[in-house]
Amino acid sequence: MAIYQINKGINKPIEFKGLKAQYIGYLAGGLVMLLVVFAATYIMGIPVSICLIIIAALGILLFYQVFKLSHRYGEHGLMKMAAKRYLPNHLKFSSRKIFLRLKR
Repeated sequence: MAIYQINKGINKPIEFKGLKAQYIGYLAGGLVMLLVVFAATYIMGIPVSICLIIIAALGILLFYQVFKLSHRYGEHGLMKMAAKRYLPNHLKFSSRKIFLRLKR
């Protein structure tokens, strides 16, 4: 009889250094945007030292925000929070028919 190893990571979210699921993509997209901002500031003629200071500050802010969101909301929490905005505050009914049908 053959002995097979069991993969214990099935159906678990992707995790990298504490970042979960879509936050890895957000961080990657943010880093690409920082690269574009650096290129734009360099082409505009701003000195490299100032460009690096600006990009370093924005990079630190990006990492802080993404890790904060990942730890606060988890894998699906950010999507749930965004979906909550579309829920109505209250429901308005013009008749009692719907409630009377519930009794039956």
